[in-house]
Amino acid sequence: LYALGHKSLAVNISDIAAMGGTPAYLLLSLGIPARFQTDDVDEFYRGIRSLASKSGIALVGGDMSVAKSLLISACLIGQTRYRPVSRAGARIGDDIYVTGTVGDSALALKLLKHKSPKLTLPGGKFLLSRHHRPLARLDAGVILARERLARAMIDVSDGLVQDLGHICTASRIGAIIFEEMLPLSRAYRALVGRDGMRHALAGGEDYELLFCARRRDRSRIERLQERINVPITRIGTCVPRPNRITVLNSKGRRYSYRAAGYDHFRRL
Repeated sequence: LYALGHKSLAVNISDIAAMGGTPAYLLLSLGIPARFQTDDVDEFYRGIRSLASKSGIALVGGDMSVAKSLLISACLIGQTRYRPVSRAGARIGDDIYVTGTVGDSALALKLLKHKSPKLTLPGGKFLLSRHHRPLARLDAGVILARERLARAMIDVSDGLVQDLGHICTASRIGAIIFEEMLPLSRAYRALVGRDGMRHALAGGEDYELLFCARRRDRSRIERLQERINVPITRIGTCVPRPNRITVLNSKGRRYSYRAAGYDHFRRL
């Protein structure tokens, strides 16, 4: 429950980071099953408070009631001194970047569902931390907005390809992603097995920043990595809209993958 509290706030912080903002106020409403004990609720709030204090966030209100299932509704309010970065600013010829590594959280979830012994191997603990306690890239988001480096930006919550599709739709462009350039952690490479790039392309819940930038800003973005101590990897390019999103392998051929990413309304 501590990790669930942490993650409930972290995923909302990531949305603020993806627009170059700074989080400020949290409204939290909970529906708590009758079987829960006071200690359970305290543990959840400890997770919330731990991350909130590190991020300068004040819990200013909300609601709590009894419910059949645990319900968590968090509304995070942020602000920015700079123009917020939307999804609609990318242009043909722009580079596509992503912070950190991708695929870790989705791979951890798969291993958890299958109760895989791989989680006890070196790297398993890292994957679990990426899934249970994600960290939003606030510093990167603020600097990318302040220095006008990101022309369009989103966080990777539903899958890299699917979230890039939101940028493409809003910006009216297409995109090419180079499979061999995707940033993968050592743990991912060691434990992924036959799944290959599947989780990196479509897994989601990494909460890294995916953004588009002008080619002439490549050197500035490379230097930015040193300032924020977070890897930033160029993974593709923006192209005319009819191409949509194409993933190319190391031989320049289309990379075939099945999963498209998480769709919140697929079952409705």
